[in-house]
Amino acid sequence: MTDKSNFTPEEWKTLLEGVMMSGIAVSAAEPSGLLGAIKESFAASHALVEARNGPNDLIRSIVAAFETSEGRTIARDGLKEKLSKVQTDEIKEKSIDTLKEVASLLEAKAPADAGPVKQWLYHISEKVADADAEGGFLGFGGTRVTDKEKATLEEISGALKLAA
Repeated sequence: MTDKSNFTPEEWKTLLEGVMMSGIAVSAAEPSGLLGAIKESFAASHALVEARNGPNDLIRSIVAAFETSEGRTIARDGLKEKLSKVQTDEIKEKSIDTLKEVASLLEAKAPADAGPVKQWLYHISEKVADADAEGGFLGFGGTRVTDKEKATLEEISGALKLAA
């Protein structure tokens, strides 16, 4: 069983950052305003809740970390570290870079779990992209997943080294 004990504290922090960055990358690609950001945040949170009882031990361990104050603090502090000096237009790129780190870390330290965890991270990105229509008026019309979001999903897939 792969869990937190298989990783150094720094590696574990990187995994937790990856969960957050998988949603942030999509949000940064096509900012949605306050209501859209809230919907995207709920979508990412819902993906965590969905995975709570899933079949993969490592994913369940990651979700369990987010259910604790300590785990949320580790993730939040990691995000601050990575994004505090980053310009707004660089957030997506920094998020993608973090997902590349996560993919390499999983392949090196948890090869049996790498595929399911990377797919789950991509799933979070998809849920965020689909959370709110862009360009509509008062909730009507608009595009569910924009071209920028689709392009970012492709970048995320590449960063996570998922099969096309």
